[in-house]
Amino acid sequence: MKASDLFVKALEAEGVKYIFGVPGEENLDLLDSISRSGIKLILTRHEQAAGFMAATFGRLTGKVGVCMSTLGPGATNLVTAAAYAQLGGMPVLMITGQKPIKASKQGQFQIVNVVEMMMPLTKYTRQIVSSRNIPATIREAVRLAEEEKPGTVHLELPEDVAIEETDVEIIEKSKVRRPVADEKAIASAIDLLEQSVSPLILIGAGSNRKMTGKMLKKLIEKLQIPFFSSQMGKGVVDERNPLFLGNAALSDNDFLHYAIDKSDLIINVGHDVIEKPPFFMEHGGKKVIHINFSSAAVDSVYFPQVEVVGDIANSIWQLTERAEKMKHWDFEYFFKVKELIEEDIREGNEDERFPVLPQRLVYDVRKVMPEDGIITLDNGVYKIWFARNYKAYKPNTILLDNALATMGAGLPSAIAAKLVYPDRKVMAITGDGGFMMNSQEIETAVRLELDIVILILKDNAYGMIKWKQENLGLPDFGLDFGNPDFVKYAESYGAKGHRANSLEDLGKILSKCHSSKGVHIIEIEVDYSENNKILNKMLVEKCSNL
Repeated sequence: MKASDLFVKALEAEGVKYIFGVPGEENLDLLDSISRSGIKLILTRHEQAAGFMAATFGRLTGKVGVCMSTLGPGATNLVTAAAYAQLGGMPVLMITGQKPIKASKQGQFQIVNVVEMMMPLTKYTRQIVSSRNIPATIREAVRLAEEEKPGTVHLELPEDVAIEETDVEIIEKSKVRRPVADEKAIASAIDLLEQSVSPLILIGAGSNRKMTGKMLKKLIEKLQIPFFSSQMGKGVVDERNPLFLGNAALSDNDFLHYAIDKSDLIINVGHDVIEKPPFFMEHGGKKVIHINFSSAAVDSVYFPQVEVVGDIANSIWQLTERAEKMKHWDFEYFFKVKELIEEDIREGNEDERFPVLPQRLVYDVRKVMPEDGIITLDNGVYKIWFARNYKAYKPNTILLDNALATMGAGLPSAIAAKLVYPDRKVMAITGDGGFMMNSQEIETAVRLELDIVILILKDNAYGMIKWKQENLGLPDFGLDFGNPDFVKYAESYGAKGHRANSLEDLGKILSKCHSSKGVHIIEIEVDYSENNKILNKMLVEKCSNL
């Protein structure tokens, strides 16, 4: 068979269902092979968006998401998505084309060293130089992409290799069981837990794996230890649980951090230091039990005293089996802080001002989304509000990026989420700045006949940076821009456009869009002017008086 046929058959053997991307001249044989396979090509309008879609597919399924581009400019457009998946722990295989490597007739036209470019951004990157290497190279690439910690891998398939004739056999997937934690490590963790007075459980991004949520729920129910989450750990355990304190949406200076500061032991489940630290360690201060697939990456704010390394779900199961609830544990202060958090959130829920304040927006979105509905966030100051105020009831129902924290991923992520879960409600929530970075993918969503809602928060500026500029006492400069009429913009793509001119409008439009077919785009003006006042209002006084 043709080498490109072998390549595609190897992908099928790995269970690949979709390839997202923008093919080029150098991919034509691969494209031909895809057309005769069971894999569906999702043609996108930009390679970066294809990478975000593949990453979200990997994030939601645990299986490798695949994207493709041509050489040169197509490959360089994948760089941001490569970093997004690598830092965020999402399994992705990126396939790029290349000119013939044996007898090139075009000199260096469009050629950059893509393998070398991808090296610092991936777990594995290779140029395929012979059809005989295809099965082993794909098997190894997918293994590494899906293995903990998941991430990005890259393969370059030159066009003269793609057209070779070959009779090489596929390498079937082998069954692998992850190693489990040593019994002595579990015993050390239990000793530390029994000695503590006010332990807390932190649920991080690495907990967002199959079975881990179930095991954590059992541990929390048995020991009755309060828990909180990092941004990317939201929803692993239902946040309506009375033991849930809140989300560490900020690195410091929020109500939740007063509870964290009072804790003498953090049971840190699956947190990765690539995500912003939800707590800081100091010498002589709180102790930490590190529970993760791999050992801790130590830095000046993170140096755990006990490390439980192995499959997280199994580690939690072992703790649940052997640990007992201690009578001397004291969580009274934590629950007083929780009351303050809930009180603060309720105040924002009732705010009637328009343009809408972010906390009221979060409330209205939560009301309309079902328990298993998925929201995908782009990057902006509203992301903090959703992390802080939006309670997630199920794993992976609020998809945000707190690792690379790039703009432009919200809409592509929603498209991928809808492909993975066609029967679930999906809404992209994005600022006007982030939306315009990949807004062309409206056409992709319309062409695929997807039912998704896109909520655009309009403030005519790069709002997060403007807020930080203000906090540094710098003059307002260089961050304002204009916008298209988003209703007409939506209609130009064949989507349905809506503009909310009041809070009443917003509620009605959200309900209507979620009960209707097609791609719906909602524009609403948002007011970020009170971020400082609301995020930092009298915290010291309130918490110190408890």
